[in-house]
Amino acid sequence: MIDKLEEIQAHYKHLEEQMTDPEILADIDRYTKINKEYKDLQEIMAVFGDYRNVISNLDSAKAHLKDPDEEMREMAEMELEELQPRLEELEEQLRFLLIPKDPDDRKDVVFEIRSGTGGDEAAIFAGDLYRMYSKYFDTQGWKQEVLQINEGTVGGYSKIVLEVSGQNVYGKLKFESGAHRVQRVPVTETQGRVHTSAATVVVMPKLEMEDVDIRKSDLKTDTFRSSGAGGQHVNKTESGVRFTHLPTGIVAESTDGRSQIKNREIALQRLYQKIYESQKQAYESEQASKRRSLVGTGDRSDKIRTYNYPQNRVTDHRINLTLYNLDRIMEGDLEAILEGLQMAENAEKLKGEAV
Repeated sequence: MIDKLEEIQAHYKHLEEQMTDPEILADIDRYTKINKEYKDLQEIMAVFGDYRNVISNLDSAKAHLKDPDEEMREMAEMELEELQPRLEELEEQLRFLLIPKDPDDRKDVVFEIRSGTGGDEAAIFAGDLYRMYSKYFDTQGWKQEVLQINEGTVGGYSKIVLEVSGQNVYGKLKFESGAHRVQRVPVTETQGRVHTSAATVVVMPKLEMEDVDIRKSDLKTDTFRSSGAGGQHVNKTESGVRFTHLPTGIVAESTDGRSQIKNREIALQRLYQKIYESQKQAYESEQASKRRSLVGTGDRSDKIRTYNYPQNRVTDHRINLTLYNLDRIMEGDLEAILEGLQMAENAEKLKGEAV
């Protein structure tokens, strides 16, 4: 474990150095990516620092056990009794932090809420969920942008789609996909009866341009004489450039520039964009399929979580977690639920690592 942590520490220091490199500072996209990775490693580095300090103090205390001064020996024994449990606690923390992360965890997300079974009340509940999540996003310092909004007939939303960006967004929100059930007296109910309605939530990691990897060995390059306006120059030099991406058959070319170098840049960027769009379509198709499996039918019985207003209760059925602070949760206090889900996933991953 120590060897792995020292490798991570070396990478962490390298990222720190890169963030002061003028060339990287001038490239906002590259700097943002490095800064994001650097921040992702801060927690494990802080715990590793504490772990090393405890080991150092333990070694010092053990050395004092041989001290001729009885009082020093007693102090050393007391220190050992305090430090040993702390060391075990930090080791456990580090084991959890070293669990392989989902590479999508760092990504921004497309976050969708739809009303399900329950008519107008389902749309109102979808609006309440949107308010709850918005408050949580604010506590995390995340940015949100509404991409699509369909309002309900008496309030709330039949559908609302957001883009949420920030630190470790998908990693924290990925467990929210599924059907959310509410039990309460709707504002549309005249006789005071408790109704059950549902809304569905879908969280999908956002595909970025940097996710596209084009290998040189997969490219076929052709040059040709440009045609059209441009006089004798375009007829005498092969300034036109065409790239063919062999695995997909996607072709992009350019005759826009007067030089072959410029046309190579333009053609490569066009190819990059075409492959990205192709991958994005395939990705969105895959996510649409995954979305259907995540949210099921949106029926009341197909649920991951229940919000019971009469009892001020929230139950996450996947981890059998029940909390009696629905009023606070609807104000965006989701940390206890999200941490419980993350711990459950980590426990499963630890089991897998042990096999």
